[in-house]
Amino acid sequence: MAKESIYDLIFDIARHIPKGRVTSYGAIAKCIGTGASARLVGWAMHLAGNYPDVPAHRVVNSKGLLTGKHHFGGDRMEKLLKKEGIKVKNDQVQQFETVFWDPATLGL
Repeated sequence: MAKESIYDLIFDIARHIPKGRVTSYGAIAKCIGTGASARLVGWAMHLAGNYPDVPAHRVVNSKGLLTGKHHFGGDRMEKLLKKEGIKVKNDQVQQFETVFWDPATLGL
């Protein structure tokens, strides 16, 4: 059996983010036990473009900013979030605390 990579674990967590909710790079990093590695999660979300089942558009920074939007091209990340009912203004998720999903609820 092949050993699961850290990226596989990050992708699996991202797949659990419910529609209409977002989480942060840091929250995923904390969930996998690498709390100081939010940047690693960012790289994984960049690579997620190769995995259509990974909803990378639901991962934002700790303040709700769409810092990864350039990986989606134009305003695609914002459009995907808005399609799920998430309000975005000036590249920032509105009511971030309300739509934030904590991956720690997965119990990993």
